[in-house]
Amino acid sequence: MERIPILKMSGFLLVSIQVDMHDQLAMQLQDDLTNRIATSGARGVLIDISALEIVDSFIGRMLANIAAMSRVLDAETVVVGMQPAVAITLVELGMSMPGVRTALDVDRGMALLNASRAAGDTGHDDVPVS
Repeated sequence: MERIPILKMSGFLLVSIQVDMHDQLAMQLQDDLTNRIATSGARGVLIDISALEIVDSFIGRMLANIAAMSRVLDAETVVVGMQPAVAITLVELGMSMPGVRTALDVDRGMALLNASRAAGDTGHDDVPVS
């Protein structure tokens, strides 16, 4: 089974999705990423979805789940590179992704993570875990 690589950079985990996501791959990514957060002690996760042209409701929920699991493991999630069509689709589906911060590109996403780390804040103190 194919896997999406997870790279560690400066205390953060970087995930660049360069293939079409199918349900099984999304679930595998969720498992792999939560395990890596737990073993590495990463305080932030940056997920680059710039290569994704289509995100359905399942993939959208998986991204929200990844962010929720990351929060429980004391890591912030930033999604970068969202295509306009993907953003439109998520809004039309009524998908809310609480706890997921977004940025236009990897540089801006890393800046958000670095700013949160410098402030000693993961950005989710007020987000309840349910």
